[in-house]
Amino acid sequence: MLGSTHGTFTTDPRRAHVVACGELPPNAVHGRAATADDLDVSGRPLYAGVPDLDRFFRPGSVAVVGASDAEGRPNTGITRQLIGWAERVGARLHPVHPTRQSVFGIPCVPSVADLPEQVDLAVLLVADPLPVIEQLAEEKVRFAVAFASGFAETGEAGAAAQERLAETVRRSGLRLLGPNTNLNAFEKFRDDLQGPAIALITQSGHQGRPVFTLQELGVRLSHWAPTGNEADLETSDFISYFAERPEVGAIACYVEGLKDGRAFLLAADRAARRGVPVVAVKVGRTETGARMAASHTGKLTGADAVVDAAMRQFGVIRVDGLDELQDTAALLARARAPQADGVVVYSISGGTGAHFSDLAAEAGLKLPTLSDAKQAELHEWIPGYLNVANPVDNGGHPVGDWRGPKIIEAILDDPQVGVLICPITGPFPPMSDKLAQDLVDAAERTDKLVCVVWGSPVGTEDAYRKTLLGSSRVATFRTFANCITAVRAHLDHHRFTAGYRSPFDEAPRTPSPSFRKAQALMRPGQQLSEHAAKQLLRAYGIRVPREQLVTSAAAAVRAAGLVGYPVVMKASGPQLAHKTELGLVKVGLTSASQVRDAYRELTDIARYEGVALDGILVCQMVERGVEMVVGVTHDQLFGPTVTVGLGGVLVEVLRDAAVRVPPFGEDQAKAMLTELRGSALLDGVRGAPPADVDALVEVVLRVQRMALELGDELSELDINPLMVLPRGQGAVALDAFAVCQ
Repeated sequence: MLGSTHGTFTTDPRRAHVVACGELPPNAVHGRAATADDLDVSGRPLYAGVPDLDRFFRPGSVAVVGASDAEGRPNTGITRQLIGWAERVGARLHPVHPTRQSVFGIPCVPSVADLPEQVDLAVLLVADPLPVIEQLAEEKVRFAVAFASGFAETGEAGAAAQERLAETVRRSGLRLLGPNTNLNAFEKFRDDLQGPAIALITQSGHQGRPVFTLQELGVRLSHWAPTGNEADLETSDFISYFAERPEVGAIACYVEGLKDGRAFLLAADRAARRGVPVVAVKVGRTETGARMAASHTGKLTGADAVVDAAMRQFGVIRVDGLDELQDTAALLARARAPQADGVVVYSISGGTGAHFSDLAAEAGLKLPTLSDAKQAELHEWIPGYLNVANPVDNGGHPVGDWRGPKIIEAILDDPQVGVLICPITGPFPPMSDKLAQDLVDAAERTDKLVCVVWGSPVGTEDAYRKTLLGSSRVATFRTFANCITAVRAHLDHHRFTAGYRSPFDEAPRTPSPSFRKAQALMRPGQQLSEHAAKQLLRAYGIRVPREQLVTSAAAAVRAAGLVGYPVVMKASGPQLAHKTELGLVKVGLTSASQVRDAYRELTDIARYEGVALDGILVCQMVERGVEMVVGVTHDQLFGPTVTVGLGGVLVEVLRDAAVRVPPFGEDQAKAMLTELRGSALLDGVRGAPPADVDALVEVVLRVQRMALELGDELSELDINPLMVLPRGQGAVALDAFAVCQ
């Protein structure tokens, strides 16, 4: 496996440019000042800077520019809400308006320059925030919020206006929330709730309402960041900040478009290092969704397969619905780390238990069979004819008396059980009332997770409203699906963070010797021929067949003798991506006469098709193995991405591929293979020997190194097929093409 080379490399012009332009992360990195060594080999930051947003959320002083108390004016309601918020956070509020002496009885100044003190935060209730931003910069204001719309969400002209605003903000030194944002950051949060809180980030304010409303069910919220168009402050900034807040137990996000894919991954990495779960709804799975998101926020959604893989790679839990967002975030914020990953389903109905267990097992939850001794213990209180192996069916009656708590306690005492789930499909008092209370009591006595699905559509029952929702230890759901999604996310998150090693820590800082060889082979703006592309692979230590490039029939015969029969002959030229369709590949040639004839036929076809050649490749024939594809493409959000999948003709027929965003380690390269539907082919099927998976992983890592080092210089790379030979025999790149930027 390629190792990382650490150290300072100041002669790389890309890194020198970043240092000279001051593009290093501006904040401390792991408690120290950022340096040039905090850049990867392509000059991009390796660690997320954490913006100091304390004075944004709890400012000492606030200016409201455009404040009003005139009845019927939109600014009046906003001003009133800001006054209430300032009182709650202990901030001094200063209205700013050119024609008013006071607003709601508070002295008003005509301009920002007349403020009686330096303020931490300015809220701009003006149609055009640009001139005010310049004034705020002169007064050294730290933060501003712009509610104004009409920017990137409206089209090209609006996007240009937003870029002018963003550039002004960059020069000013202040940080801006918005434009096209709202008052969500200034909501009234309940201060009577205890325990870890959810921090909320949304690009559409209304989409955060379901999570905000969790407070009415006893779930604590600490912050709400409505990022709007993200001309400056973006989702990634708030993830990094919230991940460092001790009161935050989970971060819930509604994301329409990512402003900067790299910044998002760095923020997710920071959260993963801290063990803080990030749960996200990311719209744009479909073409329609992506188009709607772009029209609303004016940002790219990116290729959804890449977004999905990048989130999974850095531990971000992606969910589809707002109901899943609220339930999953609530569980992750409040639940303690699991002691085991076994799930037991406990119910008063055999049908309910079987139904839920089927869904849970299908979703990948582990439902261990309870031991014979544990089953015998449960049968002390449950009739012997009922199944207690898992799911546990108590038949109903034991719930109503002293046996109920005994059963729950016995299940939770099992060391292989980390989660107890009790689906109560409908109220059946007094039995359901006592069951709910027994579960709450048990949850208070254990560190294990107790979940209840309250299936009643009414939701006004005391067992639900008072008993279950009144407990901070029981996780209560209304649907089977949301419970399963949340529990799986809970177990996956703790499994992920327990073994998490940041790929940024091991990312290469300096170019390898391969990089210098590869650069000499690059042809800017051109597609490389197969022969040239294979030279690029050789530079990075990726094995290719024995082959020679020839320009005459006689040379082809000599090359075949050196390569060894049987041979493959292929046309090689800078514009040949699909040679087979044109008849420009000949396989299984076993004699000199066949080689001569093949040479003439290949050159005749190329001449007829008008294809320019740099020669004919005479190649070693490699027959036995699994055909795979490994490649590099550029995503608009994340930059270089690495793909692996089934190769040959299957790549276009099945489209079975997995993708990762560099940097990533060997564990992620192996995980890519397990995601393939056809991964069983690598294990050996129908008598075929197992493939050399280690060699395949090594190729993936070497291709990743190539993508990192060449960066934008390598627009596209395709190795197809990569023949993965039987275990211990390696992998050979039989064909390749590359496009230089």
